[in-house]
Amino acid sequence: MLLLQAALYALAQAPDTIRVPEQSLSETYEAERRRMRDTTIYHGTYVKLDLFNPAFEAIRSKGKVQDYEVMVSVRLKQRFYPAIELGYAQARDSAAGGHYAGKGGFIRLGTDINGLKKHPESPHALLVGVRIATAVQGYDLTDVYRHDDYWQTAKASYTGVTRADVWGEVVGGCNVQIAGGFHMGWYIRLKVLFTRSGSNNGPLPYYIPGFGYRDDMNWGFNYYIGWKF
Repeated sequence: MLLLQAALYALAQAPDTIRVPEQSLSETYEAERRRMRDTTIYHGTYVKLDLFNPAFEAIRSKGKVQDYEVMVSVRLKQRFYPAIELGYAQARDSAAGGHYAGKGGFIRLGTDINGLKKHPESPHALLVGVRIATAVQGYDLTDVYRHDDYWQTAKASYTGVTRADVWGEVVGGCNVQIAGGFHMGWYIRLKVLFTRSGSNNGPLPYYIPGFGYRDDMNWGFNYYIGWKF
């Protein structure tokens, strides 16, 4: 009887339910979510199409230059964006006293780093990065004036010339989530040409796909729309 009374007294003194503070549950969930986010390597793939260069080059050259490119990047550890950029360009113009016509493709490889240190999990990003790029093209340069061994001016034509050029880039820009997987963003590029000398089989090209009009240094700008998968 004494044991039964003691058990009944203990039950009477016990709380009706065991309560866990709601704040503790939310904090635990948030901590677990951050842990999963920080340990996840892959955070999506972006495919972006440049809208600026096709319009800008066509207007600036009065339809003599066409330039198209697409970029694919992968987001890793919230901070790193390895990227590959592929494109095609063709140009025709009067150059060096003659007529120039060339076309070819280019590829850029590199990576960007997200500059948003306080909120790296944000779908938006401030990006800075580097690229190594190369272009291969075929071109013709006809009726161009040149000097012979006796410093006499004469016309010459070079057809079927193939050349590869290499350059490096420093890039900066941003990526903004508009809605769902739809993203927009831009890049500004500082380009430095590495292959500056000519070759024995013909003159230097007037225009380099992906680099622009030939010079030791060049600038570029891209405005992208894209989708995150």
